This record gives sequence, C-alpha cells and structure tokens, in this order.
Amino acid sequence: MDYKKTLNLPQTAFPMKANLSKREPEILARWEEMRLYHQLREKSKGRPKYILHDGPPYANGHIHLGTALNKILKDMIIKTRQMSGYDAPYVPGWDCHGLPIEHNVDKELGARKKTMTKVEIRQHCRKYAERFIDIQREEFKRLGGLGEWENPYLTMSYDYEATIARELGRFFARGGVIRSKKPIYWCSSCGTALAEAEVEYHDHASPSIYVKFPLSPESQSKIPEFSGKQVSVLIWTTTPWTLPANLAITLHPDFTYVAVAVRDEIWILAEGLLESCMQSFGIEDYSLIRTFRASELEGLKCRHPFLDRDSVLILGAHVTLDAGTGCVHTAPGHGREDYDMALKYGLDVYSPIDDRGCFTSDVPLFEGQFVFDANKAVIAKLQEEGKLVLQKEIKHSYPHCWRCKKPVIFRATEQWFISMENNDLRKKALEWIDKVEWIPSWGRDRIHNMIANRPDWCISRQRSWGVPITVFTCEDCGEILATQEVFDHVVALFEKEGADCWFARPTEELLPAGTVCGKCGSARFKKEMDILDVWFDSGASYAAVLEGRPYLDAPADLYLEGSDQHRGWFHSSLLEAVGTRDMAPYKGVLTHGFVVDGQGYKMSKSLGNVIAPEEIIRQYGAEVLRLWVSAEDYRDDIRISPDILKRLSEAYRRIRNTCRFLLGNLSDFDPSRDAVPYAEMDELDRFALYQLQDLNRKIRSAYERFEFHRVYHAIHNYCVVDLSAFYLDILKDRLYITGARSQARRSAQTALYEILTALLKLMAPILSFTADEAWSYLPHRPSETVHLEQFPEMKPEVLDEALNQRWQTILSLRTDVARALEGARQAKTIGHPLDARVKLALPASLQEAFAGQEELLRSVFIVSQVSFVPAAELANPVAGVEIEGLQVQVEPSPGEKCERCWVRAESVGQFPDHPAICHRCHAVVAGTN
Repeated sequence: MDYKKTLNLPQTAFPMKANLSKREPEILARWEEMRLYHQLREKSKGRPKYILHDGPPYANGHIHLGTALNKILKDMIIKTRQMSGYDAPYVPGWDCHGLPIEHNVDKELGARKKTMTKVEIRQHCRKYAERFIDIQREEFKRLGGLGEWENPYLTMSYDYEATIARELGRFFARGGVIRSKKPIYWCSSCGTALAEAEVEYHDHASPSIYVKFPLSPESQSKIPEFSGKQVSVLIWTTTPWTLPANLAITLHPDFTYVAVAVRDEIWILAEGLLESCMQSFGIEDYSLIRTFRASELEGLKCRHPFLDRDSVLILGAHVTLDAGTGCVHTAPGHGREDYDMALKYGLDVYSPIDDRGCFTSDVPLFEGQFVFDANKAVIAKLQEEGKLVLQKEIKHSYPHCWRCKKPVIFRATEQWFISMENNDLRKKALEWIDKVEWIPSWGRDRIHNMIANRPDWCISRQRSWGVPITVFTCEDCGEILATQEVFDHVVALFEKEGADCWFARPTEELLPAGTVCGKCGSARFKKEMDILDVWFDSGASYAAVLEGRPYLDAPADLYLEGSDQHRGWFHSSLLEAVGTRDMAPYKGVLTHGFVVDGQGYKMSKSLGNVIAPEEIIRQYGAEVLRLWVSAEDYRDDIRISPDILKRLSEAYRRIRNTCRFLLGNLSDFDPSRDAVPYAEMDELDRFALYQLQDLNRKIRSAYERFEFHRVYHAIHNYCVVDLSAFYLDILKDRLYITGARSQARRSAQTALYEILTALLKLMAPILSFTADEAWSYLPHRPSETVHLEQFPEMKPEVLDEALNQRWQTILSLRTDVARALEGARQAKTIGHPLDARVKLALPASLQEAFAGQEELLRSVFIVSQVSFVPAAELANPVAGVEIEGLQVQVEPSPGEKCERCWVRAESVGQFPDHPAICHRCHAVVAGTN
C-alpha cells in the first residue's frame, strides 16, 4: 500500500517562488480594477481621521532610493493607521515651480531662451513638470503605495497658484512683508536670490589674507603713544573681493586690544590672538606699547587700504577669538552681521556688485571683474600699497547653490522679506515648536535653533517659473499697492487662468477697475516681476490641500520627510501657518535619515555606488525594497548594498515559505464548520495562540510608535523561530498523520487559520504585495483583500499565564534535549532524531507536572519515544543547562520504523492487514481515528 496517499500532505496553489517582478504589476492592476483606494474611503466613512500630509517632491527627474524610502514609509504609516481603525486618506503632491525645474529647462532650451517671452518659458517649464509628474507617479505606484494618484495636488495647478497668492495677501494684510535692501545669498550663475534652504555647504579653497588698515591722522593724534608712528588696525578675511565694500572694522566690546610695536610700525589687534598671529606672521621681535578697552577705540577711523575713504571702528558681539585678529572687516552689503552693524551705526548698505556677480562702475579699479576672479587683483593691489601682511590659502566649508553647485555670494539687493519680528512671528513659531511632537526628539532642538537664529525670510526670486509676488508700485510716487481688494482680484484671475496671466496681461487688466494710488492719486502702476521663493509655494500646502479639500483636516497629524526638511518644508510650512493663522500646520513631525551605501558613504555617481530603485525592483521586486525600508532604523542614515539586499531576500523567502506552509495545511478547512472551540483545543495550539497574542501586542505597539524595524524583526523572528523551528516543526506530525477530520488535526487547523489571518494583517503595511497575494489563497476569507481588513483585536481570553509558564518549561526541556540529541548524533549513536529514545530523569519539582506526559514530550522533542526514569538508572547522562537537575540520556529507539509516520515503534508488524505501520497510523488508516 502507498501510505503517502493516506497522509494529509499540504495542498496549496500559493507559489513557492515569488516571481515578484511579474506578480506585483498584476496585483497593482487588480487593485486599480477593484478601485481599492476608493473602497477604503467608502468603508472608512465615519471613522476618526488620520492625516499624513505628503511633502511634495520636485517634478524634475526619476525617483531615487531616497524618494522611494520616503514614499514607502508614508504608505506604511497610512496603511497602519487605516488598519488601526482610522480613515487615513493619502493625497500625493508635487512641487512644480522653482529653480530645479527652470534650471533643467534652461539647458533644454539653450540659446533659444533669449528669443522667448517669459510666458513661453513658463509654458516649457509646465510641460517639463507634467512629463515628470507622470513618470514619477507610475514609479511611486510601482512601490505598492495606495493613494489618490489620479487627483494629486500640484503647486502649478490654477487653484493652488491662487492659494499661494491668497496666502501672500494674508501676510501683507498683517504687515508681515517688507521690502528692504539687505544681504542675501545670491547665485550669480542662476541670477537669483536664494533662501537658506537652497544653499548647500561644500569644501572650497579661499585666499586667507591679513591686511593693514592705517589709522587716520586725526584718530592717531588722539593717542599720545602713537605720535610720529605708522599705526594700523589688522583685519583678516577669506573674501578679499569684499574689501572694496568695506565701511567699518568691528571689535568685540568685551575684548582687550593691544598695540604692539613691530619693526617701525604699530599694529592693533585683540590681545587673545596676539601670540597666534605673530607665530603665523613669523615675527618674534615685537613689544607691547599699551592695551585698550574696545570702547576706547570705538569711533576712531582708519583709512581704506586702497580707496579714498574712511573705515570706522565699531563694536559688535559677533566678533570671536576663534581665528583672525579680533578686528573684523565689515562690509554691510556682503554679510548678515555686517548688515546688522550698519543698521546700528547708520552705515550705508553698500554692495557694488551686479546681478552677474561683477563689480560695477562704482569700483573702477576692478569694474567688470567677476568677484572670485577679482580676488587676485585685490590682493595684488594690497601688495602694491604695502598693506598686505600675510597671504595663504585655506579650505573651509562654503555655501554653494543647490542647483548649479557653484559658490554663492552674500550680496545686498532690494528684495521682499517676511519679517521674523513683525507680529512676533519668531516668538510664536518657537512657542508652537514646543507643542509639536518631534520624532526623533532631537528634531525639536534642530528646528528651534534654526528659527531662533534665522534672519528675515527672503521670499523674492529673480526667475521666470513660479508664482509672482502679486503687488504693484505706483510709477509716480513709488508707493506699494498691496491691498486686500487687489489680492482678491488677482486670486480670482489666477483661479481661472493660472499665474501665467500675470506675465501675459498688461498691468491695467490685473487691477480692479478704477484703482488709484492711495498716496498720490495716480492710476499708473508697475507690476512686480519677481517670483516667490519655491519654499513659499510648498509651505502653503496646508492651506491649498488640507484646508482646500473638504475630506481632509488641518492641522495634519503628521508631516514626514528627510531630516534636511527642518530647514526646508517643515520650516516654511511652520512660518506660513503661524504667520497667517497663529498655529502650526502639523501635530507631529517625523524625520528619516539619508540613504548611504553598505560602508556608510553617501551615494554618488562618481563613487559608482548608486543603486536605482528600478534595478532592485527588476531583480527582487518592490516587496524586498519595502522590506529594506522596514528592516532599517530610518531615524539614522539607512544603508543599502547588494549584500544587504541578498540577506533581505532570504529573510523574505523564509517569511513567504511560512505563509505557504500555513496555507497548504488549510485547503480543506472551513472555519465556520471545522473550528474547534478554544477550551477544547490541544494545549500546544492554545500556547501557539498565546504567542500570537504576544506578537500582536508587540507589532501593534511598534506600529503605533512608527518603529517599523521592530515590526520586521518581530515578524521574521516569529516565522523563523516561533513557527518554523518550534510550533510547525512539532505540528507536522499531527497535521500529516492524524485523521483528516480528527479533532487533533482540526484543533491544529483552527490555530493555523487564526495565525495566518492575523499574520497577514500584521504584515500587510510592510509586505503589501505578499500579504494580499497570500490572502487571495486563504479559504473562506472574509474580504476580497487583506487591505480592507483591520488589525487583529487582542484576545485576553487566550492569555493564559499558567499555560505560558508550563510551556516555557517545556521549551527549556526541549532545548536541553536538543543538545543531548546533537551530541548523540555526532557520536553516531543515532542518525535522525526519530531514531532516538530519550530517557529523562526530571528534577523533583517537575515530576508531578509531567507525570503521564510522555507522548506530549515525544511529539515536542520529535523523537520516537520518551520515558521517565530515576537518575540512578542512567549511564553517562547529559546534564540539563536550561533546567537545573535534569538528566538526559539518548539511545537508539527499539522497534521498526513506521513507513507512514517514520516513528520507530514496537507495534510495527503487529497488524496483519498493515504490517509496515505502527498502532497510531493503523488506527487512522483503519478509520478508527
């Protein structure tokens, strides 16, 4: 007789090999066909809302691993909250304006751009953005994310552009916008002002020079010790090109300054830097003439080293003793602190540099020279005048443009700013920061320090692609026209025609009929041609999206982006919401790190360590990419490499194969008909349900705290250790050998069904494709897809602590027996564990608890026989490690091997009708069990 035909072997159509790259698109197509996202919205009506607001990526290229990480994290959170009983809609968005897109369009247009109108350039930018929105949309969907993909928010849509103008109007109405000439970051290559968030810091080589500023004769005459001497104040700078704009030298009010004689001159510098400076200059022979309090020098004047004007000595607390001379060269048009000092002392904000970064005719010595090229000429002029003390080169961190990657300059120009002080914007923003939950907690300190120390927000840009600053200037008296009536009129035009109309229509058509200047009565106006900072666009998303769509709520429950957005989107969103609504736009902010290679290096084409998402998807499927996101602690930088992906694919295979085994043993199970009541289940099955509840508790808690790496490790450990290496390993005997409809097998299937349904629900936010696919094979499944389900509820009735303690003891026994079995196998006493008989001498504390439990322990140990004997009867036993006082002896089991269950039993050969099987199998084959 072929006893294989009498076994309950696993039956499943769930494929062993995932073939994810082929299966995943099919699953995505099915989700589209069944309108899964819309089903979720219908099913969730009436539930409390959970709003994760999507920070918009730029529509200017294919996605990379960083954006893939970001979108997968968001999808995991959305699915987690959806399955936790919330209505969690997800509206993806794209940032469509600004330099990132215009920069690429400029390269595409080339010389043609010079012959095109601003509207034509903008139309090219719009088409470029539309192209990459479509590309990125498909790439994001391929990652398995559910959302309102057919109706995303776009910062270039007419309604969004109108909202941007409306929000700007709110700032003007509150007096929060000012126009001022102050130094800002300026990219000469791109020809525009930059915000702090648009500046990157890279190493840069700069000339480092020490320069003499001669004290003026009038000032020198006020100090007797200086009579008849050549006296100079020493300054240090790494930007020689800013010297033509020097108007002052700043000293720290609390430092002591010294005048020292060097050869036939007197030099003035900070006492705290005297020794280090003289060492740098190679001067050993110098003598102290006198010391000064900084206040004694305030107001004295120096002569500019090569221009015919004075440079006044002033006091400022920003001066340090970290480097230089303690006497700071001050050019109010080229530095933030320099500008502040100009306001304090009434100095001109002088910046003789044009938009190309070249000197104007105000500086005939260097007129037309690009500032960085002019460094050499400035240094040569200093040498010619005898004012250069020392020149060398240093490498230091220097600001660069985020798009063209070229060094930027500080340059004072007329720009529009949102004041950090008007309406107490800075103070209110700092107060709201403390009301927001920051994950990780260090995010609070980071953004707090940025807001506390940032200057006014420069919101104007000298480019084409963006929303214009919708104000007008009277051509006759220069008065700014920015009334609510004007803003309302422009907003209405934008809603119908988009922001292009600002550049396409003449000024009079952009104004309400009959508009006149409130100051001089003129009807002649000029429209502003600067556009808004792109961060203002994305920062207004809470108004355009959360407030603009009735099925969303504001403030959002969560903003989630990379840690760089503390100075970007988190920052601008906070300032705009607080500046117009006196509240933060978010309740919580979660940040993730950056993707790096296996050695921790930043990914770059030059290093050859870039891995594109499509490469991973092609080889492994998006599921392994999702598993990677969950496996790493995203709060730090996230490593990825071929080795890491290989390990994850192996982990994925183990999880998948566990699901396959569970499914295979449920093909004939109908829970409504075959389920065994909990009280009547085998105790091993009840313990398995206890372990399941523990898993459920851990995973739900980890999801709640966004700790996806804990979810991954819990699921993987559960599948590999609790199930495959323990429960399922023991259960195979009962599942395969006992009667198909026996209580013993149905008890096991009852547990397996509950385990599988719970496991698929718990892993669905992470392994979305696999959970959905396995669910489709689940017999008598309660819904079409696992994604329409909620997480399994906790079942306190199965948390039997006495049962758990008993099975913890059994697990310890199993560990000690396994150690003895392995020793016997290595000694060739046995081959397979089923060849073994295990004799146990239990400690007195366990003898009563396990009396008569030999068959239970035989199945747990997966051996052919277990017997309890006194310790004195054992020869050379193995002492227990987990169980103190336990003695284990392994020996060959008597009896023949049953052809059906492979257990060695003395009953094999006792049944004439089936002489090759044991008494247990005979009862099943004969139909009595």
